[in-house]
Amino acid sequence: MELQIDALNKRYGAISATLDLSMTLRAGILGLLGPNGAGKSTLMRMLATVTRPTSGTILLNGSDVLKHPDPLRRLLGYLPQDFGVYPHLNAVEFLEYMAALKGLDRRTARAQIDRLLEMLNLSHARGRALGGFSGGMRQRVGIAQALLNDPQLLIVDEPTTGLDPEERIRFKRLLTELSGERIVILSTHICSDIESLATEVAIVAGGSLRALETPATFVARNGSLEGAYIEVVNGAKAA
Repeated sequence: MELQIDALNKRYGAISATLDLSMTLRAGILGLLGPNGAGKSTLMRMLATVTRPTSGTILLNGSDVLKHPDPLRRLLGYLPQDFGVYPHLNAVEFLEYMAALKGLDRRTARAQIDRLLEMLNLSHARGRALGGFSGGMRQRVGIAQALLNDPQLLIVDEPTTGLDPEERIRFKRLLTELSGERIVILSTHICSDIESLATEVAIVAGGSLRALETPATFVARNGSLEGAYIEVVNGAKAA
């Protein structure tokens, strides 16, 4: 699978959220790094077909996603930064509802829900109302709903927010297992989350793509991914 992004722009009135973003993604994990307001979430919303770009193209295996979004949506798992839940539903009820929206049949949905609750250490809370969940538990439910349809394109925006260190390690292992034949796009502020995880790292600042390299290349040049990030962002601010 190949996802090609070409000269992608998004404007809100006089404000440009992204500026001529271009990259080609194949199977593996793309780590998106950038300060608040860099355009990361806007880019992810456009790739998830939630927000339409002002200009530019998105191609999935050569097909125009903006003209024909349904093929991408069938392959998509998406966890937005502002993911919300229905507090009166329990974990199983909520995931059954999300599975129905994704078009999964009941038998497939139930098997997936059981597997994901176990994988994300939520089986013990499957019957509890989501309103009583901690922030980290709600975030794990969000991760589960993104994985319900076994997506070939997984887009997750700040997925480790609210997770404790053990949960972060578990999630990183899960992403590694998933990434073999899929495109995974992971946005985070935490360099250590992706330094040993990502196939490629994109640093975004001021709505523009400032650097796109393998983690090893960044580390070889700057001593650490965090050092590369600081240098690129500070250079972008000074430009």
